[in-house]
Amino acid sequence: MKNQFQITVALFSLFFIISCSTENPLSETNPAPIVTNPTTAPTPVIITVPQTQNQTFSYLALGDSYTIGQSVCENCRFPEQLKKSLSNLNPNNTYPLRIIAQTGWTTTNLISAIDLQNPSSDYDLVTLLIGVNNQYQNKPFSLYEKEFPELVNKAIALAKGDKKNVIVISIPDYSYTSFGQGSGNQSRISTEIDGYNAFAKKYCTDNSIEFVNITDITRQGLTNTNLVAQDGLHPSELAYSLFVERILPKAAIAIQK
Repeated sequence: MKNQFQITVALFSLFFIISCSTENPLSETNPAPIVTNPTTAPTPVIITVPQTQNQTFSYLALGDSYTIGQSVCENCRFPEQLKKSLSNLNPNNTYPLRIIAQTGWTTTNLISAIDLQNPSSDYDLVTLLIGVNNQYQNKPFSLYEKEFPELVNKAIALAKGDKKNVIVISIPDYSYTSFGQGSGNQSRISTEIDGYNAFAKKYCTDNSIEFVNITDITRQGLTNTNLVAQDGLHPSELAYSLFVERILPKAAIAIQK
């Protein structure tokens, strides 16, 4: 009797398992569990935008050597790569780009250049990356505290008066390059750049302005020398492409809203 009972239980269990597998087939509504390998790189985020027809979205890039793309080709600098990426999202449109930037410019120089060139105030997107030369030239930090907000307000005015069209980009850390290492002041450079970026980020956060951090990318320059241009100081085409990966989602939103 005991053996017969065990057989009956075993047969019932087998029937239950088969029944469950029959009632719950793997499908779109009942998928198999996904096992995630923590060492696998995350899948890139796919950006979708409305497919408009034959529209023009103008882009103004303000900055210094990091914007003009010192030591990389014209199409390698980040504003050109960003323009191309925007165009790839919607090939029906055009994205004319204007750059106001020059190697060595401080916040003071950029303000003067904007005033001198007097660009129109109808840009759909404006990026601002400035401050490294204030640090490099040992300008008083109080100058940046005064002039950075002034530049942000100029950028907003040039972006149709809409702060949502403006993206501020953090300052790269050149201490993680052969040039920075040769200066013997790597720690001081990083600390001071952190101070500049902290001020810029807080100002942007307090005023609901988009701030994109790319500094950590440049801090890989010693372990991945492909991120540094041949001059041993400025970002390479690869580094700029990584900048654009972070900027693009914000830029796509800005021009499509």
